[in-house]
Amino acid sequence: MAIAGTILGRLLKAALTLLAIAVLNFFLIHAAPGDPAAVLAGEAGAADEQMIADLRAQFGLDKPLYVQLFTYVGNILTLDLGYSFRQGAPVLDLILERLPATLILTLTAFWISLLAGVALGVAASARVGKFTDSLITGTALLFYATPLYWAALMAVLVFSVQLGWLPGFGYETVGSGYGGFDRAIDILKHLILPALTLGLFFMAVYMRMTRASMLEVAQQDFVKTARAKGLAPATIRRRHILRNALLPVVTLAGLQAGQLVGGAVLTETVFAWPGIGRLMFESLAARDYNTILGVFLVSAAMVIIFNIITDIVYRLIDPRIGHKA
Repeated sequence: MAIAGTILGRLLKAALTLLAIAVLNFFLIHAAPGDPAAVLAGEAGAADEQMIADLRAQFGLDKPLYVQLFTYVGNILTLDLGYSFRQGAPVLDLILERLPATLILTLTAFWISLLAGVALGVAASARVGKFTDSLITGTALLFYATPLYWAALMAVLVFSVQLGWLPGFGYETVGSGYGGFDRAIDILKHLILPALTLGLFFMAVYMRMTRASMLEVAQQDFVKTARAKGLAPATIRRRHILRNALLPVVTLAGLQAGQLVGGAVLTETVFAWPGIGRLMFESLAARDYNTILGVFLVSAAMVIIFNIITDIVYRLIDPRIGHKA
């Protein structure tokens, strides 16, 4: 019941937060320079004033800004994210079409970064001050300091162009005709490079957080008591230190999970991954306001969902939090 109450409270706050984000994004997008009607008319090869005026009237851009805002908010409440004049389709349909690819990429990268980061952090804390600790810490710092787009380009050049081990671009092989298990394997091959590129960057953060948290918890009195009782070091590290050290890591993971969506924009663009990050990049160039706002709103919803899940996981790891609340 406590968890159910927590979820209900978070959902109510999430609805208000999404509404505030929608309004803020609306003003930010419309404050940006450029006229989407002029861009669309220019692509049609007839950028005269009359055509631009007709396009603005067709898409409601000639109305006062507050009218556009009320119309936009009202449409959101009915799950209508508008119509993409650039793609010629409803924004919600475009997002739902590309959302699975983004979820596959971000969730894979998230679990790669979290599991590898925690494992390396535990290994480094067990060998603190030794060569292994320095090697793991230095490697993690190298991944963290490397720009994401540069790492993506180097991964394509090395593993796709030079070695030919993995495909460098796309979601699956075009025209392959694969189905079932063969198609899943083909998608997995295309997923490896973008997921690793995105995951290794965030892995460094989890590694350093886990290492620092493990060393801090190891100095607590209950750990010293466990050692005095003669428990095996591996048992102490797994049952007593790691479980308590995971609390700040889980908190950080909830925050970083949202940033994965932002990192996916660069990754999807470099690897031509057909997700909502690439859709947003294309929409920015075309001044497609409705699509940009729709992607922003869905991305914000994903961040909020990740944070709600983090709160639930936090209570499962440490039930005392629920009693304190």
